[in-house]
Amino acid sequence: MLAGKDVYLQKPFTMTIGEGILLRDLVAKTGRIVQVGSQQRSTTQFRLACELVRSGRIGAVRRVEIGLPIDPTKSDDPRQPVPANLQYDPWLGCTPEVYYTEQRVHPQQGYGRPGWLRSESYCLGMITGWGSHHYDTMHWALDTELSGPGRIEAQAEFPRNKIWNVHGAYDIELTYPGGVKVSVSDKHPNGLKFIGDEGWIWVTREGQVTASDPGSNGTALPALAASDARLLAPEGLSVQLPRSDEHHKNWLECVRTRREPIAPARIAHRSSSACIASWIAMKVGRPVTWDPRAERFVSDNQADALLARHERAPYGIQHLLKV
Repeated sequence: MLAGKDVYLQKPFTMTIGEGILLRDLVAKTGRIVQVGSQQRSTTQFRLACELVRSGRIGAVRRVEIGLPIDPTKSDDPRQPVPANLQYDPWLGCTPEVYYTEQRVHPQQGYGRPGWLRSESYCLGMITGWGSHHYDTMHWALDTELSGPGRIEAQAEFPRNKIWNVHGAYDIELTYPGGVKVSVSDKHPNGLKFIGDEGWIWVTREGQVTASDPGSNGTALPALAASDARLLAPEGLSVQLPRSDEHHKNWLECVRTRREPIAPARIAHRSSSACIASWIAMKVGRPVTWDPRAERFVSDNQADALLARHERAPYGIQHLLKV
């Protein structure tokens, strides 16, 4: 952006909330077109589910259940020689200097799921991996795209391994404006269930299946469902949300027109912030109170200390902004 480029940015928006604030503000300052890869906004069933909820089809929303997967862990692999095709120090960037092993980075052969997605130095785990998508959809449906939760209570398992050390099983409860309770857990099926006074609406991606627990048979989940099929009728909705039939195409169109894309930085930052605040609650292991306006925790120095990370010189956004 500082070089005058428009950007398509894969989610999650940033690793920390502090970095997210800097990035969001830089987008506004430079006027660049930034589309974040929250592609569920360009998927019909997610947009329709949000329009239905915001139009009051299920009455007042009381509860949302969000299901996300988890990543496996394994013992730390030993040091290996750095491959000739990898510039390892720039790869580490602003993160701590640690020994190379393929487990930490990405496969030398093939394009399987890379190990860095399972290391907290480079990724916070599925709470931001899949969470960035589903929290964004939840914010869209609740009309809280520029705010966030208040109270957050969380429990999570963290492995003792140093490389594949992102969270395991977890249970999180967030309180949103209007007293809406949001339950996020690996025990829920992968998707979102909006529960209101007059019924519920469920939405997920095509091809999702029930969790692979001992009682599961891998049953396919419906992409869109409701307590009563009549709740899903698209006619007569009072809220019509922006439409995009393809996420990358929407970005390219906005590059040409200079209009804001369907998943802009200012909104993606808030979705990411809610995910990271949930992760912080998981790490401190007790209830925390988040102030969406101040973008920090209320009277909680321990939680606030996790809003940013030390950046190893000469890398990192703080260094870049000084250049």
